Amino acid sequence: MRENHLPTLWNSGGAAVNGWLAIPNSFATETMAHQGWDALTVDMQHGVVDYQAMVTMLQAISTTDTVPVVRVPWLEPGILMKTLDAGAYAVICPMVNTREDAQKLVAWTSYAPRGTRSFGPVRALLYGGADYPQHANDTIVRFAMIETAQALDNLDDILSVEGLDAVYIGPSDLSLSLGCKPTMDDLEPKAAQAVDHILARAKAHGLVAGIHNTSPESALARIAKGFQFVTVSSDARLIAAGAQQVMAKMRAAKAPPTGASY
Repeated sequence: MRENHLPTLWNSGGAAVNGWLAIPNSFATETMAHQGWDALTVDMQHGVVDYQAMVTMLQAISTTDTVPVVRVPWLEPGILMKTLDAGAYAVICPMVNTREDAQKLVAWTSYAPRGTRSFGPVRALLYGGADYPQHANDTIVRFAMIETAQALDNLDDILSVEGLDAVYIGPSDLSLSLGCKPTMDDLEPKAAQAVDHILARAKAHGLVAGIHNTSPESALARIAKGFQFVTVSSDARLIAAGAQQVMAKMRAAKAPPTGASY
């Protein structure tokens, strides 16, 4: 079966740099995949990506060694199973708030006897290989998103679920749940303390911790703290930022000289 490079990287002590995909287009995804990201996450929770677009995006990622990840819309068995059948090698599941939620996530993404995933890896066989069914349970990476006050209250119960591989922090939702302004990098003290607590408890349970960032500087600072999966921006944000830089230079160059009169 094709290797999942994320556990290999983590086991060596490294951190994965993840890009975010919000544009439902295979060429945009292929362009991102060829830039050297360790992983790319197709976001089906927020934005405009539907299932069929996701499949073409996973096909585009397959032209490289980048690990294909999908954030599913919600904790729901059908979309989790179809996402894995399409060839995702990791899933990020939003709003995992209880131990029962985490148990469902593991069960619905694992074949029997470990779980209840239905058998039908149509594209996963093409991507992973003919022996995919024998190795999928141990190859797929399962991220539970920790992003609410309820999840914080149940954190150790969630992290102790067998088969869960990692947690992913959504700083904006976590901040909102704690009564703070929704940001990703410069968090208010209460939210920042919660992030540090989640990281510490994940490490204590032997799980990888991931988090969303908007800049390389924030991502690097969080790697230094011990995060091993850091998202840095998205395809849409990178396009906007690049276009803004070009237009700022063009407008500055076209501005009339000081003191000019007409």
